[in-house]
Amino acid sequence: FQGPATGVIVERERLDKFGKPLLGATVKPKLGLSGKNYGRVVYEGLRGGLDFLKDDENINSQPFMRWKER
Repeated sequence: FQGPATGVIVERERLDKFGKPLLGATVKPKLGLSGKNYGRVVYEGLRGGLDFLKDDENINSQPFMRWKER
């Protein structure tokens, strides 16, 4: 592994955020969120100040919420 393709400087430039910590979170769809509630969690997190969110199930679908719903 040669390391990431970009570093934190590039991410700060993309987000235009310097001098403050970058804040992110991981959303866990398998906790039973519906597609609508998942969207609400993402919306509220970003409106509340998160810089990024990661979908913990980004490579598969769960029976209660298919990938396309997210």
